[in-house]
Amino acid sequence: MTYKQQILELLNGSPFPIDLNIVLEGRPPSMASSEFLTNKEQGDWAEEVVFNAINDNELEYVAVKYGRSDSLSAGDDGFKRFYEEYLAELNSIGKKPDILIFSRKLYDSKTFDINSDEVVSQAVAALEVRSSSFLANKYDTYMSDRARNAVANCLRIKNEILNSDLSALLKIKNGAIHSLLSTATAETFSELDFRLSSWSSSAELKSLSQKLKDLKENIKILHKRDYLSITPKLEDLALVNRWIQKYGVKHFYLQVFFDKAYIIPFKSILEIASNPENEGKIFSVESDIKNQGKTTIKINARVGKEILGRVDMPSHQSELKELSRGRLLFYVTFSGGKGYLDNNLFLSEVIGGE
Repeated sequence: MTYKQQILELLNGSPFPIDLNIVLEGRPPSMASSEFLTNKEQGDWAEEVVFNAINDNELEYVAVKYGRSDSLSAGDDGFKRFYEEYLAELNSIGKKPDILIFSRKLYDSKTFDINSDEVVSQAVAALEVRSSSFLANKYDTYMSDRARNAVANCLRIKNEILNSDLSALLKIKNGAIHSLLSTATAETFSELDFRLSSWSSSAELKSLSQKLKDLKENIKILHKRDYLSITPKLEDLALVNRWIQKYGVKHFYLQVFFDKAYIIPFKSILEIASNPENEGKIFSVESDIKNQGKTTIKINARVGKEILGRVDMPSHQSELKELSRGRLLFYVTFSGGKGYLDNNLFLSEVIGGE
């Protein structure tokens, strides 16, 4: 089975409503925002980090920028035409990846032309580069400490209830909660849930109610998503597939944080999201405000491989954009910052991967 066939089979078997024949329509946005401009600058910076990390190494492969890199934004002259051409491109060939990887021998040949369909089809890999405004290591440390504190609080509250007169009182008032609490361990608190009752007819019942409230609040912490994610939008799955069906190049998502980056095959994203046992553990599905409320699959970034084990922090500065009617937009630009490529992982997972 070819790569194109594997991707198509996974999409056709997906539990999510993916319209493979999606046609995008709509009016272009009338005005950009400071947040949009900052996000765009950050995305461009992340792409540059990946591009340089690959090409600064003496490998037999080179990274070539491929996706759209226009600097136009809503409100600029010519943006309407740019937006319409972009929609037409998405509806025709799908979503172009940001970077294509080619053998150096092909890249150095006289026939190399990134605008040629024949050349694009000879790429060994395609990278969709995403950026995130987090330090991955610090986030993981924070979440680990938060979970550890929540479990410690759960164990403390459990003992305060079961090793006191409140135990018998709880057994009378709600035997089901008493049973849950009696068998709960540090490993199973995250699996618990119960309806909270409020009792206030005695000091003991008030104390019990407060302890159960505190217990539930700590259990809620354990229920929250505690991982940074790679976030393909549901509609993007169809648009990425459209490009893959045309060119047949294996596709990867690469998530850049401000201290490292992870890579995951597009095929793995589909496999993970198609298994309901994974939901709530290593992926979730949300309507993300940051993605215009569109349904977004959020996969634990650590399911991917650490392709850039270190990223140096870039410098940043404020910029000003003046719109035609006099409105001023202030946003942040990024420069510098180096990514350090894991060459062996790049060659095994990206070049030699499925």
